[in-house]
Amino acid sequence: MEFVLILVVTAAAIFCLWKMRNGWNSINSRKSSQIPLGSLGIWPFVGETIHFISSAYSDRPESFVDKRRRTHGKVFKSHLFGSPTIVSSDAEVSKIILQSDARTFIPSYPKSLMELMGKSSILVINGSLQRRIHGLIGSFFKSPSLKSQITADMERYVMESMGTWREDCPIYIQDEAKNIAFQVLVKALISLDPGEEMELIKKYFQEFIAGLMSIPINFPGTQLYRSLQAKRKMVKIIDGIIQGKRDCRSINPGITKDIVDALLNDNSEYLTDELIAENMIDLMIPGEDSVPVLVTLAIKYLSDCPAALAQLTEENMKLKRLKEKLKEPFSWNDYVSSLPFTQTVITETLRMGNIITGVMRKAMKDVEIKGHLIPKGWCVFAYFRSVHLDDKLYDFPYQFNPWRWQDNKEMSNANFTPFGGGQRLCPGLDLARLETSIFLHHFVTHFRETDEPM
Repeated sequence: MEFVLILVVTAAAIFCLWKMRNGWNSINSRKSSQIPLGSLGIWPFVGETIHFISSAYSDRPESFVDKRRRTHGKVFKSHLFGSPTIVSSDAEVSKIILQSDARTFIPSYPKSLMELMGKSSILVINGSLQRRIHGLIGSFFKSPSLKSQITADMERYVMESMGTWREDCPIYIQDEAKNIAFQVLVKALISLDPGEEMELIKKYFQEFIAGLMSIPINFPGTQLYRSLQAKRKMVKIIDGIIQGKRDCRSINPGITKDIVDALLNDNSEYLTDELIAENMIDLMIPGEDSVPVLVTLAIKYLSDCPAALAQLTEENMKLKRLKEKLKEPFSWNDYVSSLPFTQTVITETLRMGNIITGVMRKAMKDVEIKGHLIPKGWCVFAYFRSVHLDDKLYDFPYQFNPWRWQDNKEMSNANFTPFGGGQRLCPGLDLARLETSIFLHHFVTHFRETDEPM
């Protein structure tokens, strides 16, 4: 989920020029000999933010970081989004940052994002409560019952969507994937099926997410105000669902059908209905962005690499014929474990596409990592994109080559962090792979390059 916030931060940064917690003069009074080399820019508050944004919207978003790492090294100082920032494109340094606890680093986001997420968001909270919620969500995402449900739901929604595709009408893959992924995720979160209430939540959610890229001013008429109002309406709907679940639990206690049930089963006094409802909204964000982008990029890269498309199609057709012969439905394991080349395609898409660009943290104390000082109060930006596209780590990094992952254990090392890491590792990483696998399977087994049904 954090990649969504990084993209949003980039779009909102021009407006996020709030007062720095550490005065400009105090920056120069630090132990400058230990602070990484770099530039804080010529303008207070703005720093190098505009340069970062312009690069982010170019065809080489990593150019901002790559230019500075050639001059100053893989770890350098800058000034981004209203705060002095240490940028790390060093995999080892970033790994240490990701694995640190709240005594060392805490999440850091602009004011507008903090307002929209709320103080109780899993993306913001720290300590034992964050670990508890993260653990409950992660465990449920791995449960056999949810895997079976999500597999069936994803298959149904994909087939329904593709059943409406026509040869004489353009198909916008990202929009189709977005609609499917959102419905699957909402069902897993609150057991809501497609219908009038789902459409209402989707409508409010679109208004809510628009505020993530808005000016951080909250009064009637502003986008932030409208987004907060939309969130309150969603919270009210979800709160009603939670109350209904509490009533049912008095009759059938212990039933776990979705994430809300998993949190209610914990019986913690800290897991209030409001906290649960607000976090359900935050957890909907990947269904709006990460999975649809991953699906779209995978199809784009495959269309540019005929050999990979042919091998992926052959693998999926072979499994399809086998399941038809056995007269068995597909399972989670079929899509994830029985399609190894499809998984390498997804892995390579994650490396090249960098769905998660990086994560931002704020230092709670002076921290020294590999001889680099990160002063207390400064932000640190663990930038994954430059690592994933480093020619010293990957041969021909800008070439789509899924075969590089065959019989390769690189996916588990510090050089590859497509879903972040540490205590805040995205709990839905397996779900993202599954949804992408299912979409690709039906896409290549039902349509040819000519768009004719197979």
